[in-house]
Amino acid sequence: MDTKNFKVNKENSTIEWIGRKVTGAHNGTIGVKEGSFTLGEEKSLSGKFTIDTRSIKILDIDDTETNTQFAHHLASDDFFNSEQFPEAHFEITHAEPGDENLYYVKGDLTIKGITHPIDTSLEIVKADNTAILKTKIVVDRTKFNIKFRSSNFFTNLGDTLIYNNFDLNIHLVAEAY
Repeated sequence: MDTKNFKVNKENSTIEWIGRKVTGAHNGTIGVKEGSFTLGEEKSLSGKFTIDTRSIKILDIDDTETNTQFAHHLASDDFFNSEQFPEAHFEITHAEPGDENLYYVKGDLTIKGITHPIDTSLEIVKADNTAILKTKIVVDRTKFNIKFRSSNFFTNLGDTLIYNNFDLNIHLVAEAY
């Protein structure tokens, strides 16, 4: 296999998020700003992508006013502080090829200027000059100074507790260049 470089097509790529609390869950999307990957000899893999934290959307709240308030809250310092930190990043630091189109990936996730290692599996399906990358990253928000209603930092939250982990379901479409 020849080395191929891929650029993420942000219009065709999606990141869905799910956050859970005692009384249920919320879900939505967040935009991909940019990214690139290199698939090389011996199934080597490297790459990085950037998330636009100002593009958070909530999909499960229909009331416009409530949806807007929630979106502003997620963008506030209680959560992502999108004004000061408009981008989050994931960079692959190590990748081991697995069966078929699977890679076992170690990477650095940076949110709010704080970086922590993340392990995940990544599926890459190639067709002609396109590669589709899919992964699910489970993020412990407290490692990134997102403490709002976390039982690690507050007591007696009852049914207002928000669980520390949230999911990012990532689907990136990248084109060879």
